[in-house]
Amino acid sequence: MPGTNLTRVEAQERASIVRTESYDVSLDVTTGAETFNSVTTVRFSASEGASTFIDLIADSVEQVELNGVALDPAEVFADSRVQLPGLAAENVLNITSTQRYTNTGEGMHRFVDPADGEVYLYTQFEVPDSRRVFPVFEQPDLKATFKFTVTAPARWKLSSNQPTPEPTPAGEAHGEAIATWAFEPTPVISSYITALVAGPYHEVRGELTSHDGRTIPLGVFCRESLAEYLDAEYIFEKTRQGFAFFEQQFDYPYPFDKYDQLFVPEFNAGAMENAGAVTLTESYVFRSQVTDAMRERRVITILHELAHMWFGDLVTMRWWNDLWLNESFAEYMSTLATADATEWNECWTTFVASEKSWAYRQDQLPSTHPIVAEIRDLEDVLVNFDGITYAKGASVLKQLVAWVGQDSFMKGVHEYFVKHHHGNTELPDLLGELETQSGRDLTGWSQKWLETAGVNTLRPKFTLDDAGNYASFSVEQTAAVDYPTLRPHRIAIGLYEDQNGKLERVQRLEIDIDGAETAVPELVGTKRPALLLLNDDDLTYAKIRLDEQSLETVSQRLGDITESLPRAIIWGTLWDATRDAEFPASRFIDIALAHISKETGSTTLRTLLQQLVLSASSYVAPLRREAALRLLGDAMWDLARTAEPGSDRQFQFLKMFSGLAQTEEQLDTVLRLLAGETELEGLDIDTDLGWELLIALAAGGRATDAEIEEALADDRTASGEQSAAHARAALPTAADKEAAWTSVFDAAGPSNLTVRATGLGFLRAADRTVLEPFVSRFFDSLLTVWETRSYAIAEEMIDGFYPSPLANETLANATRGWLEANSDAPAALRRLITEYLAGVTRAIAAQQADQVV
Repeated sequence: MPGTNLTRVEAQERASIVRTESYDVSLDVTTGAETFNSVTTVRFSASEGASTFIDLIADSVEQVELNGVALDPAEVFADSRVQLPGLAAENVLNITSTQRYTNTGEGMHRFVDPADGEVYLYTQFEVPDSRRVFPVFEQPDLKATFKFTVTAPARWKLSSNQPTPEPTPAGEAHGEAIATWAFEPTPVISSYITALVAGPYHEVRGELTSHDGRTIPLGVFCRESLAEYLDAEYIFEKTRQGFAFFEQQFDYPYPFDKYDQLFVPEFNAGAMENAGAVTLTESYVFRSQVTDAMRERRVITILHELAHMWFGDLVTMRWWNDLWLNESFAEYMSTLATADATEWNECWTTFVASEKSWAYRQDQLPSTHPIVAEIRDLEDVLVNFDGITYAKGASVLKQLVAWVGQDSFMKGVHEYFVKHHHGNTELPDLLGELETQSGRDLTGWSQKWLETAGVNTLRPKFTLDDAGNYASFSVEQTAAVDYPTLRPHRIAIGLYEDQNGKLERVQRLEIDIDGAETAVPELVGTKRPALLLLNDDDLTYAKIRLDEQSLETVSQRLGDITESLPRAIIWGTLWDATRDAEFPASRFIDIALAHISKETGSTTLRTLLQQLVLSASSYVAPLRREAALRLLGDAMWDLARTAEPGSDRQFQFLKMFSGLAQTEEQLDTVLRLLAGETELEGLDIDTDLGWELLIALAAGGRATDAEIEEALADDRTASGEQSAAHARAALPTAADKEAAWTSVFDAAGPSNLTVRATGLGFLRAADRTVLEPFVSRFFDSLLTVWETRSYAIAEEMIDGFYPSPLANETLANATRGWLEANSDAPAALRRLITEYLAGVTRAIAAQQADQVV
C-alpha cells in the first residue's frame, strides 16, 4: 500500500512537535463481517502553529474534527495518513472511520471457526498496525494512555490491557443481544502493545500475589472448540514461577493490573507482549502429541513475553534501532528463567541447539548487520525480526552478564526500571546503569560487539612434545573478510577423556582471549586429551573448530559424551563446518546417523534432524542425493522402530520418516501405519500425525484429492483445513503444483496460515523438475506481490514459493538476474531475495565439497 512506510526522520520530526496524552477509542464490531466502526478522540500537545500527521489505514473516513473545526476527509486523508494543519498548544482530534478486518494476522484479525461457525477477533499491532484499527501516532516514543470502549455480542468474552469491566446492554444487532464494555484507561504505554481480543472464548481464571502484595488476576483463553485440550493449570504454574523469578531478579513488581494469556487463531508469530494481554499461537494448545522440544519452547515463549512486561512495555525503546535490546533481553531472561525456575533445567542446551544455530546462520548472510542495526523506516523493522535481533543479541547479552557479573547486571536493570519506568530509552541508558553497578567501561565492548557484524571463528593451535603433551598452546581467532573485527572473548576450554566407557570432562580452564592469537600457557605440559573443546559451557558467541584428533574422537564417540551441553556445542560445530563447505555433507550424515540414537536433548534432536534433511537434500553432491535421501529415510524408520516405546525420540524419528518417505517401500510403510496395519508400541497415530502421514502419501502420489477431502471431513477444524491445503499442494504432478500456485498468487483470499501451509506443500517434490517452470514465474511476480499484498502475506508467499529445493546454478543465476535488474526495488524485498541467493550458493559450495569424498 503506497505511503504506509514511516521513516525514522519523519518520526523524529513528529516527536519534536507532538506530545501525546490520551486516546479514547470506541469500536463497534457488530456491524458486519467485513468492516467495523472506529470512533477515536486523541488529546495531545504540540508546537503551536505546526502541522503534522496521524497514521490511519481505513476503508473510509467519515469525520475529522481538529479542535472543533471540521476538516474535509477527502482533503486530509490519503494513503495511511491524516494531515493535521495549524496545531494549537493543546489539541483534541476526533476521527470517525470504517475499518476493515484482516485474515493476515495484522490489525484486527477476524476468524470463523470451521468447527462451529463462531467468530473470533484479535489484534496484532507490532510494528505498525494499530493504525489499522484506530488513528494513532504510530511510533514507540509517543506514549499515551488508551481507553477502549467496545460494542460486541453480549455473550462474547473480551480482553484488553486493563481488567475486563462488566458489560452494559446495548440492544440488538442481527438478531443477537449486544453489549458495551468500557475499559479503564491504561497506564502510559506505546500503541503497539495495546490489544483487544473478543469472541466466545473459553476462559479459565487464576491469580497470584505480586512482590508488592497485590493480587494479580490471571486468565488463560482459547477458542471453545479447543477447550478440551487447554492445560490451563500448567500454564498458570509456569506463569507463577516466572512472576516470582522476574520480580526477585529485577526487584521491581509487575507493572500492570492483570495478566491474560490468549491463544488465538492464525497467529503469525509465536506470541506478542501486549501489556497485560499476551496473545500466543494456537499451536501451543496441544490437541495431539508434540515433541518435548515444543513443550519446552512453549514455556520459553510464555516467559519471554512475561519478561517484556518490564523490558519493552514498562520501559520502551525510543525507536526501532533498539528493537534488538527489547527482544534479546526477553530471550536471554526467558532462557535463564526456564533453566532456573522450571523443570526444563537444560534450557541453555536448547539455547545452543536452537537460538545459537539460528544466530550463526543469520550472521553469515550477506544481509547480516550489527546488533544495533540501522533502522531507516518501518520496512527495515519488519525484516529485522531476525536471528541477529533475537538470538545473537541474547548470546551477546549472556556474555555481557558474564563480563559484568549477574548481580551487577540485575542491579543495573533494577535501576534502569526505576529511573525510566513508563518512558522511552536508548542503549546508553542501560549500559550506563551497568557501568555504574559493575565499575566496567562498556564503551569498547559495545563498539566491538554491538556496532559491528559477523561471527568469529576460534581454533586450537598447538605443538606436542615427544610424550604427547602440549609443548605450546594458543587459541587462534579469525573473522570473515567482509567483517574483520576480532573481539574479546571469555571462554572455557574443556578437556575430555574416557571414563568407564563415557567421555567426560576431566579438566576445565576459563580464560580471556583477544586478537588473532592468544597463548594459553596453563595447558603447556598437559597431556593432549581425547577431545579438546573450545568454548565449553558456551560462554561466548563464536564458531569453533576441532583439531584432527578431537574430530576423530567425536566421529567415534560423540554419543558417549555424558552432558547435553557439550554434545550440542559439538553438533553445532560439525554443522558449521558442513555449511561452510569445510566438511563433507556425506560425512556429517554418517556421523549423525552413528550417534543420533543416543541424543537425549529434544531440541538438539529436532535441530539435528532438520540439518540432516538439508544435508541430504541440498548439500550432498547431486549424484549422491537420491541415495542419501533413501538412506536417511530408511534410517529414520529403523530408529523409530528401535526407540523406546512412547519416547520423544520415537515420535521425532517417525515424524521425520514421514517427511522423507519417497521410495515405494517407504510409502508402503506409511500407508500401513495410517491404516493401522503396522503399529509402533507406545505411539498413537493421532489426528495431526495422521495428517503428516497422509501428506507423505500425497507427495508420493499415493493419495488423491478425494482422500484429502475425506480426511478433512473428519477434521473440520482450522488445523484440518491448513493440513488439507498442505496435502493438496504436496500432490506431485505439474497440474497439482499449478493448482497450488494459482490458489495463492491468483487470489488474495487465503489467510496467512493457509498460504504458509500451501507453500510447505508446494516445495515438497521428490521430482524437483516439477518446480523448474515456476522459477521465472516467481521472479516475474515479485514486485506485484510486494506492492499488492500486506507484508505478512508477501513474506509468506516469497518464503513458501521460492523454489529453493532446486539448489542449482540455474536458480542462483535467475536470482542474481532479478537482483541486477531490480536494483531500485524496495530494500526490504531485495534483502529477502539476497538471503535466498546466499542459501543457494552455500548449497552449491557444499555440493562441490562433497564431490571429493
